[in-house]
Amino acid sequence: MKIAILGCGYVGSAIARPWQRNGHQVTVTTTTEQKVTQLSEISHQVVILDGKDSSAIEDLIQDQDVVLFSVGAKTRELDIYRQTYLGTAQNLVTALQNNQTVKQVIYTGSYGILGDKQGAWTDETAPVAPANENGKVLVQTEEVILSASAPSRKVCVLRLAGIYGPGRELIKIFRRSAGTTRPGAGTDYSNWVHLEDIVNGIELARLKQLAGIYNLNSDEILETRVFFRRLFTAYNLPDFNWDTNAASNRSYNLKLSNQKIKDAGLNLTHPQIVFDL
Repeated sequence: MKIAILGCGYVGSAIARPWQRNGHQVTVTTTTEQKVTQLSEISHQVVILDGKDSSAIEDLIQDQDVVLFSVGAKTRELDIYRQTYLGTAQNLVTALQNNQTVKQVIYTGSYGILGDKQGAWTDETAPVAPANENGKVLVQTEEVILSASAPSRKVCVLRLAGIYGPGRELIKIFRRSAGTTRPGAGTDYSNWVHLEDIVNGIELARLKQLAGIYNLNSDEILETRVFFRRLFTAYNLPDFNWDTNAASNRSYNLKLSNQKIKDAGLNLTHPQIVFDL
């Protein structure tokens, strides 16, 4: 099978390895010339590509069977965010209009677009409620990608919880904040998914040609105060001090249901959060 990975960063690289190992012809893209040598080891072809270049995207996908859209913005500056996600998605969907080979598009999105559900269990039917302009960009990106659905083409959106794994360990993300003070009581919820389960979810989507929206999360959903207590205890670091006189500044609070993708056949390798990778 010919597979193009549009945006081969942390997640894209992780799935490229097993796809290449299992005999698929994998083409990956990067915006950084310095990454070509590294990416050549996990793919058959590396293309330096900017999402603004619609003709380059059309050339990239012209004979592919599957496209994985897994870009990541280098900063949260709104214009860059909009171009990286929405602009690239629009160019990809335009290119798909003239394409006869691509049978599936898989997009790795974010559960953050669901917003604040006040701690409620939240599945794929819940309305989105982005908390800021960047979130609105991700909502629009998801809508654009889903518009590429056709009788001969499946489109699958994987809404990822917080991503962690080798090289992106939880302690690496939060070590510097140990012992500091945070607003609120830490009673909102923390949702995480291990990189290995993201890889397994993407492969399941490809194998079963899943279509529509699927949440991808671990089974273990903890209050943030419990999450951080366990993390910092694992490394003998001081816990947060919670300022209960101040309102929490987190923009979303929900328990993300992963039942739909498990019903589709996903068996989580890491159903519980791993604090000491």
